[in-house]
Parts: sequence; structure tokens; C-alpha cells
Amino acid sequence: MYGNLQQHLRSQLDEIQSAGLYKRERVITTPQDAHIRVADGKPVLNMCANNYLGLAEHPEVIAAAHEALETWGYGLSSVRFICGTQQIHKELEAKISELLGTEDTIFYSSCWDANGGLFETILGPEDAVISDELNHASIIDGVRLCKALRFRYLNNNLEDLEAKLKEAGKARFKLVVTDGVFSMDGYIADLPGVCDLAERHGALVMVDDSHAVGFMGRRGRGTHEHHAVMGRVDIITGTLGKALGVASGGYTSGRKEIIDLLRQRSRPYLFSNSVPPPIAATTLKVLDLLTASTALRDKLEINTKLFREGMARLGFNILPGTHPISPIMIGDAALANRFAEAMLAKGVYVIGFSYPVVPKGKARIRTQISAAHSQEDLQTAMKAFGEVKNGIGL
Repeated sequence: MYGNLQQHLRSQLDEIQSAGLYKRERVITTPQDAHIRVADGKPVLNMCANNYLGLAEHPEVIAAAHEALETWGYGLSSVRFICGTQQIHKELEAKISELLGTEDTIFYSSCWDANGGLFETILGPEDAVISDELNHASIIDGVRLCKALRFRYLNNNLEDLEAKLKEAGKARFKLVVTDGVFSMDGYIADLPGVCDLAERHGALVMVDDSHAVGFMGRRGRGTHEHHAVMGRVDIITGTLGKALGVASGGYTSGRKEIIDLLRQRSRPYLFSNSVPPPIAATTLKVLDLLTASTALRDKLEINTKLFREGMARLGFNILPGTHPISPIMIGDAALANRFAEAMLAKGVYVIGFSYPVVPKGKARIRTQISAAHSQEDLQTAMKAFGEVKNGIGL
């Protein structure tokens, strides 16, 4: 039987290849940082990691991981409710709750699992989910798992959101779901408007803040602090793998009863092993570092402004905003991949993003700025972008 399926799969792969959408994974031979080496040993400037605060190679973070490995071990070979909960897990859950200003927090193996285990646990067929059209794939898949009525509103469009809330008016419970920052565009959600409409229509609000917690807001709490709507967001999901801890792991944080029920019924939590102790320890260290100083956040803000303004002067179509996600719009998928390969030849590591990661016809180079970048790094990157742009006639 596999012969027929094999032929079908090869045909699909050939179509992906011919459309210029085939994604090749480059092999990195060094730790994650602003400067890395790829498989051929060539040093390159890394412009597309989620390492917003430059903590991937911070010596205190690495030391915390070593210490935790000696103290707590490598892993627990168990789920949380059997014998997989250590004191360090509870300490970190309390620390995340303190950071976000929420009542309780529950950890997952990833934010994908956090989103995947949320909706089917708290919502039934009598309820409704109203979700932004550009929400992360993990939210989309999580919503598909639940039996609630589903509504999708246009990205960051409050008029359309209100229309969908009215359509869902007879639902028992209504949950508005949005990314805090839309990861492909760098746009920040209009949380004040979302919260206003949710309150007017008796709905709850859930935000995936993976691309904001750690550096957005006065204390780095995320988009709900940035927009001064703390206390008005009922559920926050996020990752430990970007600004916080720069490893893996995710969480859901919010109202106490919601978190309590997730511990009892959320399938990815009940049936997945615990977050490894070194990850918990490194995240605790990161939170200590962020509490002690705003220097990394300040540098990230300065770097982002410098790069965005410089790329605009070079004539690139860069999506507007202030977030370190700075997408350079190309349009054609094959051209975006060619652009990325030409950049690599000049010593700058970027990736072409195309369908199905972004819509067809909206391929881009998604650059991501880091506090680990020096201003010289950013000038080097912009010089290479300008040379490639002229070289391929973009």
C-alpha cells in the first residue's frame, strides 16, 4: 500500500518545490547567539532568532542551568500529577503569576500544548470562541479541538469583532482570543478595544503573549501592561522559549478556577512529562535579571528603532510598528528564498517566510532584532540588505 501513498507524497513535495515553497533547514554548529556558524563553518550574523533579550548565551543563565542539573536532575520521567512536580516548578509558576499580575499559572511542555489544552477544557458546545484571523496556528488547532461555536474576525478589526460578538450573543460563555503580538507581522493587538468590546458583550478575553512577555510594558509584563489593561485579561498563554528562559516550555496564566480546572482536565498537561528542572531554573534566573535592570529592554528598543528606520531609508517595504519583529515584504516566495540565500552569502543569516506560514503572495524576510546585536551588527545587516536589493533588482 505504501507505494501509492509514496507516489502521492512525492507529487506533493514536487509541487512544493516547484512553487518555491520548500523549506530547507540550515544546520547551526554553535550555540544560539547574535553570531553563529552554519554547517560549512562560516560565521554569520543571526537576524532571525526569537532571542529578543540576548539571553541565550548569558553566563548567569547557563550557570543556573548547570546548578539546577546538579541539584534537581535532568528530567523527571513523569507527568505532573504522578511524581513530576518539584518545588522548583511551583516556585516558577508563582513567579510567573507575580510577573503577569495573575492569580495562578500552569506549565506545559510548550505554548503549543498550552493553547492546545485550553479551549476544549473550559468550553462546551453551548459556548463561543471569537478568534482573530491571524492568530497563531496553535490557537487555531486548539480551537478546532473544542466543540464551541467558532467565529473569526478580521485582524485587529474592532468593528468586525463586535459584529461577531453580536452573532455569538446567545452563547452561554463567549471567549475573545487574540495574539498579543502577531508573530508574522509584528503588529500589536488593540487590547483596550478588545477588552472594551468583551466587557460590553459579556465575554472573556484570552491573549497569547509569546512575543511580548519579558520586554513589553514598563516592567516587561507584556502587552496587557503595555496597553494598561492588566486585570481585564482573563487568560494569558505564553512561552518560556523566546524572551524568557530562551529554551522550551509554555504556560497558561489567569483566573484561579480556570487554572485549577486545567490541572484536572487539560490533556497535554495530564499526559506530558514535566518541564525539565534546568529550564525552570534558567527562567527563574532570567526573571531575576529582568527585575534587577531594564538595560536589556532599553537596548532592544534602541536597536529596533535604529534598524526599522534604516531599512525604511533603504527603500524596503517594512511593515510599520515598534516591535522587534520587523518583516521585510518581498511578495514572491521564490524571490524571498533567493534573497535569503544571497544574504547568507554576505554573512547575514535570515530566512524567507512563505506559504503556509504566511498567506500566498505575502512572502517576506522576517527579521528579529535582539539586545545581543551591537549597532555595528545592525549596520552590517542593513548594508547587506541594500546590496542584495540592488543586486537582484528588487
